[in-house]
Amino acid sequence: MANSFDVIVLGGGPAGYVCAIRAAQLGLASAVIEQEKLGGVCVNIGCIPTKALLYSAFLANALKESKDFGVEAGSVKTDYGVAMKRSRRVAEQNSKGVEFLMKKHKITVVKGTGTLQPGKKVKVGNDVYEAKKAVVIATGSRVKGIAQIGLEINKTTVISSDEALLMERIPEALAIIGAGAVGMEFADIFNAFGVKVTVIEALPRILPLEDAESSDAVGKSYRKRGIEVIAGAKVTKATVAKDKVTLDVEAGGEKKQVTAAAVLMAAGRAVNTENVGLKECGIQLTDRGFIKVDKNLQTTAPGYYAIGDVAGPPMLAHKGSREGVVVAEILAGQKPHPIKYDNVPSVTYCHPEVASIGMTEEQCKEKKLDYVAGKFPFSANGRARGTGETEGFVKILRDKKYGEILGAHIVGAHASEIIHELAVARENEYTVEEVELAIHAHPTMSEAVAEAALDSLGRVIHI
Repeated sequence: MANSFDVIVLGGGPAGYVCAIRAAQLGLASAVIEQEKLGGVCVNIGCIPTKALLYSAFLANALKESKDFGVEAGSVKTDYGVAMKRSRRVAEQNSKGVEFLMKKHKITVVKGTGTLQPGKKVKVGNDVYEAKKAVVIATGSRVKGIAQIGLEINKTTVISSDEALLMERIPEALAIIGAGAVGMEFADIFNAFGVKVTVIEALPRILPLEDAESSDAVGKSYRKRGIEVIAGAKVTKATVAKDKVTLDVEAGGEKKQVTAAAVLMAAGRAVNTENVGLKECGIQLTDRGFIKVDKNLQTTAPGYYAIGDVAGPPMLAHKGSREGVVVAEILAGQKPHPIKYDNVPSVTYCHPEVASIGMTEEQCKEKKLDYVAGKFPFSANGRARGTGETEGFVKILRDKKYGEILGAHIVGAHASEIIHELAVARENEYTVEEVELAIHAHPTMSEAVAEAALDSLGRVIHI
């Protein structure tokens, strides 16, 4: 049958397209159904274009301070429209790259909105596609507003990251609701382009999922750059006018008003599980609205699997991609290495970058673990001094008895790259002593990892 495949993947984002590629590598005839561009939110209106804009922001700030490095740049003029168009080209290149990969692996791509049907089938328009082995649901997530206080996304004064990524002109003042990764990254970007930015977070601190010291370090850095950060805040009322939004905010026992030309909603995402056909196929949801899956990522309906954001947190592209690989290998009859969900790195690509893996100090204390925190500041690192990137630190949490790496937290330049040494260490159950045994090249930012390991052992060298 022309519409029959071994595996059908509903959704062509980082979870879905990776699953299809791995399945094809293992000899399974695969199809991907996608209603938008291949690559999903991450490639088109998420991870990739924001990183392009963050590099533009980095360059703008670096040029403003270049005189100290003996490079006179003159007055720095920024143009968000130009940076935005470059970010779109980068996103387009990545999306086309996924198209190429589909052709390379002989994966059928069906353009359209798919609806699940019983019997491992998916309907797209008038066509029905059937899977011999399984249907894999990878429908992803979307930005959500806060309807109860009048902050529904209208795409002009109340915007999501989608609109922020497509702006030709930027507002004079921007309020950002939510100080997680998305909110903090956009605060960095817009501040570099001359926008007056106010970040509002309901939880007691910004980057609430990160270690408290990481949150504090970034908060101080942002305030130094003129970004207003209000944590522990409650937006009690929103007045949305044609050209501005006024927010009534309560924080620390005080009331204040924040007025901005636009409000960017960055307070969480909603999974795309509506109108997919889950109920008709007997696929259940958890209390939190994710698709219920077992340890093999199979749903409550045999022959239907779920991966990526819809399968539960962490809602990260790289976690979804690994789930895609695991499901493809299970369907091919292999026994893949189980995913260690407590060893998925988390990264916020603002400046300074924040990266972490494992537990925070707060979590170690909650579990009453006997641990030692080893810490090394980049201000004491030779490479960081040379490049002027002395903000931040590396912190490693060591189990006192066995030297296990309970968690690691990095704030600073290139944190997103440095964290993987500790990800490899934890995946392979290396101790802190074994990390330190590896000779780290000098001068490098990564030496701070070895020094933090030494500090947790009580024998740090350079502080």
